[in-house]
Amino acid sequence: MFILKKAQLMTGNEALARGFYEAGGQLAASYPGSPTVGILTAVKNYEEVYGEFSINEKVAVEVGIGASFAGGRTMVSMKHVGLNIAADPFMTFTQTKVNGGFVLVTGDDPGMASSQNEQDNRIFAKFAHCPILDPSNSQEAKDFVGMALDMSEAYHCPVVMRITSRLCHSRSVVELGPRVTKENPGFSGELQHYAMIPPNTYQKQYDMKLRLEALEEAANTFEGNVYLPSDRKDVLILTSGLMYNNLMELDLGLSIYKLGMVYPLPIKKLEELSKSYERIFVLEEMMPFIEDELKLHGIACEGKAHFTFTGEIFSEMILEGLIKAGVVDSSLEIQETPVNTVARLPMFCAGCPHRPVYDILKKTKKKVIGDIGCYSLAVLPPFEVSNSVISMGASIGIAKGMAKINRMKGIQEPVIATIGDGTFFHSGITGMINMLHQNKDENITILILNNGLTAMTGGQENANTGHYIEAADMRVDIPALLKAAGLPAVQVIDQFDYKEAKRVINEAIKHEGLSIVMTTRPCALNFKIKEPAYYVDPEICIGCRSCLKTNCPPILMRAYEGMEKLKSSIDPTMCVGCSVCSQVCPVGAIKRSEVK
Repeated sequence: MFILKKAQLMTGNEALARGFYEAGGQLAASYPGSPTVGILTAVKNYEEVYGEFSINEKVAVEVGIGASFAGGRTMVSMKHVGLNIAADPFMTFTQTKVNGGFVLVTGDDPGMASSQNEQDNRIFAKFAHCPILDPSNSQEAKDFVGMALDMSEAYHCPVVMRITSRLCHSRSVVELGPRVTKENPGFSGELQHYAMIPPNTYQKQYDMKLRLEALEEAANTFEGNVYLPSDRKDVLILTSGLMYNNLMELDLGLSIYKLGMVYPLPIKKLEELSKSYERIFVLEEMMPFIEDELKLHGIACEGKAHFTFTGEIFSEMILEGLIKAGVVDSSLEIQETPVNTVARLPMFCAGCPHRPVYDILKKTKKKVIGDIGCYSLAVLPPFEVSNSVISMGASIGIAKGMAKINRMKGIQEPVIATIGDGTFFHSGITGMINMLHQNKDENITILILNNGLTAMTGGQENANTGHYIEAADMRVDIPALLKAAGLPAVQVIDQFDYKEAKRVINEAIKHEGLSIVMTTRPCALNFKIKEPAYYVDPEICIGCRSCLKTNCPPILMRAYEGMEKLKSSIDPTMCVGCSVCSQVCPVGAIKRSEVK
């Protein structure tokens, strides 16, 4: 139960959840993905709100649509690429007459801190004819949710809340308020508003046009837009979101117009302001969305000519761009003090059940098609096993297409694909069933890495978690599911039985036709697995580095007193006792300690 305080330090994600609660939100749905995973996690603190991590983003939007149809205030959240999955229902839902307020939160990722691309979902929202709100701090994140729900109900459309990675995770003080409720009528079922087939959809195109015109007029008085004039009348900086705070840190004495609503823009207000300034600069991360909108309306402005089109834009980068543009004096340039740090790539955790699988695959020297999840780290050193990572569930379809062409070319090379259990349920099932379609015995091996959770985003439950946690509400049996679909029997292995796992995987790779292998060890980090640690007997160790090649973080080579040759060593504070290093040691030098 959430205890009400007057003010609280909150991340942007937590503030969005709080804003939804205070605005009388009733149903929140999501699929876990950075940077927005913390929204639904925080929503679950409020007993009055139903929250679920749906099986994927498309289903989350569909659950949200149903709640909105029934008159419930609804929030659906996802990372930016999740909207690609949800686009099918969402792009049609934007045509309907929204009943209960519906806000879709998209977490964009400038700089791709945890994403495979940098798509700018402001463009997607415009494509969907939806208004876009862009908060600049946690307080606005909270406040804008209520505004978005009111706007959604007033204009009968979904509202997109665009938030970026740094704002999702950064903290600022948020003033808290009480929960208010708003009654909305139930589902009327009027065909012209909810049955989206011709001729109903024809009229909806005109309805959306009129809606955007009305929203553009409303944008001129939207309270989230803030004009901060200065004595300088030569330059106006137009910005939104976190960029506003980065700009304010510089204290340059320039006039600023902060947009809280970035689509439609307050064109009348901006046309009026443009007459008072010689130059207008647009400061925005990623695509020149605002810049292009201004130019489409005949308002001269400058933007990406001075600021980077990719990645995050920090204060020193803003200053550099304005200096080059001749707006501020070069004497203000920030003098950076270089900090020497050691680069560290993301890596599998100690005792991660994926480690032995990729160690086995690396030794096969075969190409591997990877997928989205913890196991995407197999692309990076020291494993460098996966040769491709594209999107959720794509590994299976890619493997099939590659195998087909190989067969047509007379290439006998096997194709291996890996996918996790969370990703399998998200969008891998369809690709797997598609394997039944015109399968001509191509040599394909699918490895389902079942660790019981959607692990990379913090350990959220998925459809399979009930096999690992009794309290989980879903217990789908993957081998039984695939058997019912008519696919080959799944070989289930314990990857910590290294020699047997290696035998099964290697035989599956050699098999002509489709082979499916599923591993079963749970995520060591999220399930807090800690068995007695292993240690190295340096008197037996021959320094062959076989254990080191498993790439487990606790293992390193070091000098022992009285021994010239470096020998293996294991940090007992990091070791979780998975035993793989002991199994690969050719001389039995690695042994289990007696205590945890």
